[in-house]
Amino acid sequence: MKTILVTGACGQLGNEMQLQARLHPEYLWLFTDVVPAPVPAASASSPSPAPGSSPSPAPGSSPSPASGSSPSPASGSVDGGSSAVSSSAVSSLDITDSAAVLSFVEEHSVDLIVNCAAYTAVDRAESDADRAALLNATAPGYLAAAIQGRGGQLVQISTDYVFDGTAHTPYTEDLPTCPNSVYGRTKLAGEQAVLAANPSALIIRTAWLYSRFGNNFVKTMLRLGREKTELGVIFDQIGTPTYARDLAAAIMAAITQGVQPGVYHFSNEGVCSWYDFTKAIHRLAGITTCHVRPLHTTEYPTPAARPHYSVLDKTKIKQTYHLEIPYWEDSLRDCLQELL
Repeated sequence: MKTILVTGACGQLGNEMQLQARLHPEYLWLFTDVVPAPVPAASASSPSPAPGSSPSPAPGSSPSPASGSSPSPASGSVDGGSSAVSSSAVSSLDITDSAAVLSFVEEHSVDLIVNCAAYTAVDRAESDADRAALLNATAPGYLAAAIQGRGGQLVQISTDYVFDGTAHTPYTEDLPTCPNSVYGRTKLAGEQAVLAANPSALIIRTAWLYSRFGNNFVKTMLRLGREKTELGVIFDQIGTPTYARDLAAAIMAAITQGVQPGVYHFSNEGVCSWYDFTKAIHRLAGITTCHVRPLHTTEYPTPAARPHYSVLDKTKIKQTYHLEIPYWEDSLRDCLQELL
């Protein structure tokens, strides 16, 4: 029986991987995180510009691209839906401790690691570069080296922030990277460290992650939509939301079919702005008392630059693993059915 270790198990994607484990008892599953999680050590995969996730402040503890009656950051968090699948099933492991990682992997005879842990506080990373690099670059290298020693593979989650967002057509995996933030640079360094230590690794870049777990953009917009009569949201940053459940299912497809090394892109299908995303959230949730108005990025300054365009081309992962990826609004509807 293959043993799979999921790190960052208390975050959005980590919780979704716990649900996948229930559907796949043919594997022996191990789940770890920093318990209790220190700030800003984080678990999840992709920084939506919304306040934190579990453990705080990830994913995306950078401020939401929204404001109330004026273009100021949305703040606070929302506790909607379940916050964890089963915290009692999660063991403590500090992935920044190379000796601890190696010991855990060897002791439990781990065959494959899915790393859902990251520092995704995008704005905080600008003034906390060393910690961001430790979690996003150094730690994945430790995981990759440990599993390489056992002849296994690592699935590493990366981000659209490795691109600068100046393109006008969807990014393919072979396009040059050019991150313009500390977060993006450390995540790219993590990709490089992983592939150097474990050439058979699978790297999945994703974007705009949300789920019913933790705190994320969808939950923040639900709360603000109920609390405020007017809300400003950025309309000139374009991408695609990713339902963490769909990403977890894609990871599971790779595991069951056999992990093919390399860099892949994954998000839901379609394209929207943060403004469009918010309008859809409110419409599907039946929120009619909040007027959402579009903001330019220049009206909402942040310490870290965001890509203006970060749509990911998913052709490679769809063809390799024979995936049918849901449209972003269909997946949003599915998530809201659990949240409302």
